[in-house]
Amino acid sequence: MRLRDDAAFFGPDLVGPLTGIAVDSRDVKPGFLFAALPGSKIHGAEFATYALRMGAVAVLTDAEGMRYLMDEGLDTAAPVIVAKDARLSLARAASVWYGAQPETIVAVTGTNGKTSVATFLRQIWQGLGRRAVNFGTTGVEGSITRPLSHTTPEPVTLHALLADLAGNGVTHAAMEASSHGLDQRRLDGVRLAAGGFTHLSRDHLDYHETMEAYAEAKLGLFSRVLPEDATAVVNIDDPIAAKAGVVAQDRGLGVISTGRNPAAMLALTGTEFHDKGQVIHFTYRGVTHSADLALIGGFQAENALLAAGLAIGAGEDAEEVFAQLEGLGGVRGRMELAATRQNGAPVYVDYSHTPDSVATALKALRPHVAGRLIVVVGAGGDRDPGKRPMMGKAAVEGADIAIITDDNPRTEDPALIRAAVMAGAPGATEVGDRAEAILRGVDMLGPEDALLIAGKGHETGQIVGSEILPFDDAEQARAAVTALDRGGL
Repeated sequence: MRLRDDAAFFGPDLVGPLTGIAVDSRDVKPGFLFAALPGSKIHGAEFATYALRMGAVAVLTDAEGMRYLMDEGLDTAAPVIVAKDARLSLARAASVWYGAQPETIVAVTGTNGKTSVATFLRQIWQGLGRRAVNFGTTGVEGSITRPLSHTTPEPVTLHALLADLAGNGVTHAAMEASSHGLDQRRLDGVRLAAGGFTHLSRDHLDYHETMEAYAEAKLGLFSRVLPEDATAVVNIDDPIAAKAGVVAQDRGLGVISTGRNPAAMLALTGTEFHDKGQVIHFTYRGVTHSADLALIGGFQAENALLAAGLAIGAGEDAEEVFAQLEGLGGVRGRMELAATRQNGAPVYVDYSHTPDSVATALKALRPHVAGRLIVVVGAGGDRDPGKRPMMGKAAVEGADIAIITDDNPRTEDPALIRAAVMAGAPGATEVGDRAEAILRGVDMLGPEDALLIAGKGHETGQIVGSEILPFDDAEQARAAVTALDRGGL
């Protein structure tokens, strides 16, 4: 029996009503639809027996999963829906099942800046009196706070969250769209008013394998996910983000371009840095505006304008949006001022964990620093090894002093990871223990110096082997400052 062009129905008729959807067989309850999807190592169909035993009354899978079910004789145990793109079908099913979503939802993608843009957008909305949240890497923040295990949750979790937010009166939500989430169709079925693209640089090649595949995943937000009445807001300083604008325009979507390029509709035309932030000058549709941002780093000005563009693209008045910019606050782990020594030297913590983001963060800090710029940085294990020497190169080229340390080594030998980073960082100092590396960096600070602790940002744990050990860069920075300035060491 054919259901639609991209799906077919096999097995007995469904008995009784569906009571829920699950992608993890351990979450299955009586009456559930079990989505047996392909995984990185094991196909979900291998858990169908357990799911059926737990009370699943139907299975959604792909052709590969159906072959497994037939081999195991499970294709007659319950109705099976075989979809050409099972992940897409799951996303659409979850959207229909949970139904309710906040009235206005915006998604932002890009290698770096997603969390900052989403947070700034939520702050703009709240300043305008909206009941708003942002969610992604740092969890759910704003009118409601919740933890999240993924930047972009899988569809069942995502749509359950959206329904819960709507049920709690949240009308506006800004979400981060990761490349994994886009590639795995997690956002399909979310009713988006606008989508943003910050920029693209090397990251996640352990998953996507090539930069072309990585870019294609990001572009999916504009070529597939955004509905026809949505607006694309893109930073045209970046060629891939600019391409996203072209893709959106070709589909008939509205486009707001941002960036330092004078051709941008919302263009950043000038910046004056000071010790507390920066005064920015920008134009929108030919009209000049200014704002004093309490944000460190030129890239945060670009993120703030992208957030403003998204607010406008999602229906807010431009002048009212721009009036909110001076009230924007920093984001945890994003160029966060974690501590200040008695001599006035600041210590910043930033989530920069790619070569490009490390270089950008150091370049952004430089105008605020009269003396030496020191950086503590490492690279994660079980991730793209090709970027490790590039991380070291970015550190030594952007800072006066670089200390190479452990990040999240995971299951790899930390010494081998550090060696790969050091290969691109001639003249850097190697300190394996991250707490000691931070202490050494803080100890080096003179009155006009600044320290950047890069890589982990908001994270409160360090992954060593299969364990997550308590570790917070900002807390370590404060502890080091306290110990040194109070004569504890």
